[in-house]
Amino acid sequence: MTLSFNAETFRDDYTFANSPTAIRAFPFPFERDDYTYTVNIEQHVPGPVQSATEFPIHIDEHYVAEMQDRAITLAQDPLRCQSLPHMMTAEWDLVELLMTSMATHYPETFTLTRDGDRWHWINRPLGLDQHFTFGDASTLPQGPMEYITRQCQGDFCLLDQRDDNLWMDAGMVTTQADWSLDFDLGMNFMEWHAPVPLAHDLGVFERALKFLLNLQQGRPVRRLNWTMTIHPRLDTSPENYHRWGIDKASVTPENVGDKVHLRVELQALWRLPRSNAIVFSIRCYLIKMDELVTQKKWARRFHRVLASLPQPIADYKGLARFRDTTVAWLSRHDDGLPTSPGFAPD
Repeated sequence: MTLSFNAETFRDDYTFANSPTAIRAFPFPFERDDYTYTVNIEQHVPGPVQSATEFPIHIDEHYVAEMQDRAITLAQDPLRCQSLPHMMTAEWDLVELLMTSMATHYPETFTLTRDGDRWHWINRPLGLDQHFTFGDASTLPQGPMEYITRQCQGDFCLLDQRDDNLWMDAGMVTTQADWSLDFDLGMNFMEWHAPVPLAHDLGVFERALKFLLNLQQGRPVRRLNWTMTIHPRLDTSPENYHRWGIDKASVTPENVGDKVHLRVELQALWRLPRSNAIVFSIRCYLIKMDELVTQKKWARRFHRVLASLPQPIADYKGLARFRDTTVAWLSRHDDGLPTSPGFAPD
């Protein structure tokens, strides 16, 4: 598969845009016309051709720009990448997972050659050619997790399993939806999910934790999560809220189509072979309302979902200041017709 990459930005002048191909591949997260809180976990198996789930790790037209944006964020705040000392084996597990997947599914873009512990990695879009010894961190320019996640779209958290719980003990997190790795590092599964409304009363997280503690190697799972963002900004961290929070007050009926973005996270979890840790990948996708409504089914459905969203969920997701304006704008694109089942556009 030959990939071409956009010259675009996720800050300042915000030149990010989706091609028609990227719009069709967007992981639209709603399979029905009203909002229901579910864990929605499924096996991470190959999806349709040219979809976000065609391959385990998705590389697309935004790859180079996203890696450039990650480098900017890390230069401003190195604490977006942290790892506790006992997670080194899991870091190397992650190197193997990502390099193997990227080279297997995008061979014209990435190449991995292995001779025992002597590995050779080539990343053509970023101009990298690295010989290193697998398991020897001194042979890489950064720690293993940092090195490979500077080259892969999405955030990555490494979860250690102990005491019948999962602990967030390492991560590269630069595209998060208003949560902080620096704050959550060392927390267990229930602690870092504590702010989520309604789900605790429904027992959602207890069931999810029980399921993940039994996650098997070679049987990864995935789910979709979503929120909304003003401007196509990847870094919506609490550390930078003073930079992006004010944008919520800038939405008007005239600029909804260009400013308001649906932000979807394709979240996947793998059991790692050596460490028995779990890697939690969080790939962020952005689509502005003008792009979303080019798919008529999505326009109808998102209008209905957003209008029916319970207020506590809207408050938690930070949508309260611009939800009504966006619903009114989307109503012009909802002709009242029934929508077909499932996520795919018509």
